[in-house]
Amino acid sequence: MRPLGLRARVTSVFTLGALGLSMALAVATYELTRTSLLEERERSAVRAAYFDAALINQGLGGAEPDLAQVLRNLDTGEARRPLIRRDGTWFARTADDGLTSAVPPRLQRLVEVGTPAVQLVRVRAEPAVVVGVPLADGAGYFEVTALSELRRTLYVLATVLALVALVTTLAGAAVGWWASRLVLRPLADVASAAGSIASGDFTARVARDRDPDLDRLAVAFNRMVDEVSVRSETDRRFAADVSHELRSPLQTLSAATSVLDRRRGALDGRSAAAVALLAAEVARFESLVTDLLELAKSDQQAERRPVDVGALSRSIVEARQLPPGLLEVSGEPHELDIDPRRYERLLVNLIDNAAKHGGGVARIGLTVDGDALRLEVDDVGGGVPVEERDLIFHRFARGRAASARGGSEGAGLGLALVLQHVQAHRGTVHVTDRPGGGARFVVTLPGAA
Repeated sequence: MRPLGLRARVTSVFTLGALGLSMALAVATYELTRTSLLEERERSAVRAAYFDAALINQGLGGAEPDLAQVLRNLDTGEARRPLIRRDGTWFARTADDGLTSAVPPRLQRLVEVGTPAVQLVRVRAEPAVVVGVPLADGAGYFEVTALSELRRTLYVLATVLALVALVTTLAGAAVGWWASRLVLRPLADVASAAGSIASGDFTARVARDRDPDLDRLAVAFNRMVDEVSVRSETDRRFAADVSHELRSPLQTLSAATSVLDRRRGALDGRSAAAVALLAAEVARFESLVTDLLELAKSDQQAERRPVDVGALSRSIVEARQLPPGLLEVSGEPHELDIDPRRYERLLVNLIDNAAKHGGGVARIGLTVDGDALRLEVDDVGGGVPVEERDLIFHRFARGRAASARGGSEGAGLGLALVLQHVQAHRGTVHVTDRPGGGARFVVTLPGAA
């Protein structure tokens, strides 16, 4: 599972923090409001029940009072339902619709012994409060007050608090995203500048910031770039100067070797073999100097311009005298914004690498998708071991498999040059297995600066 990025983690922390805080406040507000409203309704119910009980006591003064009539004379409204229990018998002003069964037995016993009591109950799944008040002659008055209105009020309150919590959470997420963007902006600038530097543009710098902590980062990064630029330029000039100075004696040596090679037929066997070996080593030396000069130039920035990569690839294949059928071009359009010299060098080096170390080129696949290019070069060799797939792109590095297949030919700079040209375009290169055997080198180049 891919881990979350820093921006996503910062935004998540703000979101979860806002959610937790808003939920805690919502629950606390709901409970406080619920408790307060419930206590107020209970007090109101108790006051009303005591008042009605006093009226009931007055109505019970006769010899044979009509309890149902006494209950009908009470003005209790729709929310309050009065009951009288006398001598184990319930009296109500309407037919019993389950109201008496809602009065808890414990509440009844307390009232029978002369103790007033209050209890929350449910009447037909609706909340209610029952108030019991002792009357004269061992009777008890019970008043059931419905809390349906309170339930609706609490439902509305819960809905409002949930919406407030949701809005607060979304606001926390927005603040987290904004804060993460603000905090990570300097890192994005550093990443952008680092990408430009990796592609050879040592003029890239990070802008100074008013924040002292972030400004130290910008100053340190820019100082590092200055030092890297100076060292890179020094190394490049050194490699270029050494390669250039080697050219003159190398040309003289090459010319002398060419004369000897043309007269090799007149020499004895041992001398002819020595001349052939000398000519091969001089040619290898010339190739090494050429690669060193190319490597010295490869650290510079890519010079992009619109290029028809399909036509350029076909001309390279033709120049290397390869069968035209090896090149497979797909995707439209084929014109991309790249450095044609660098693209030509990387493709030539991949072709030469396949010829020297991979038994020859099996396929060259070119795919253009929008503003990106994907190049695949397959060979028919034994492939590249997994542990060597990063090593072979280092300078002067040659894998064991390549050495076994290609002898001592090559100095290990071809694939290093490929990597340099790819990085100058801010692209990627890697090697994998070719279906059916062999190695497949995959290059991806973005077609925009």
